[in-house]
Amino acid sequence: MPLWNVYHTPGVFTAEQKRRLAARITESYEAIGLPRFYVMTLFHETRPEDFFVGGEPASVAVRVVIDHIARHNPDQDSRRRTARWVEEILRLDIADIPGVHWEFHVDETSEDLWMINGLVPPPGGSEAERLWARNNATSPY
Repeated sequence: MPLWNVYHTPGVFTAEQKRRLAARITESYEAIGLPRFYVMTLFHETRPEDFFVGGEPASVAVRVVIDHIARHNPDQDSRRRTARWVEEILRLDIADIPGVHWEFHVDETSEDLWMINGLVPPPGGSEAERLWARNNATSPY
């Protein structure tokens, strides 16, 4: 359900840093009750000559685009809490990189446009979703 696309210039992340960040992202969602397999993290290395910030090539940059499907923030306060939560997840691996420009945004997509393995996921917080989380796999419900 959460899809994190991490666009970055070369050398920003080692393979171990990518693994660690993807694990932290997944664990953050698992902590709020989502099945681990709902979470996908994709890293897209982008050459500086193809990564522009303010119309100029960026030598050290990270742009994270997050799609949240089925879970929506109902008001500005909850959206701000989500933004702070995302910032905390990312800060550990990004903020201290010398000269880095980094940013993110979160899109919220309708659950009506989402399936996994040909199944409509169970309602959030339902016993079926808890079963999926326990089994870390889909199953008919």
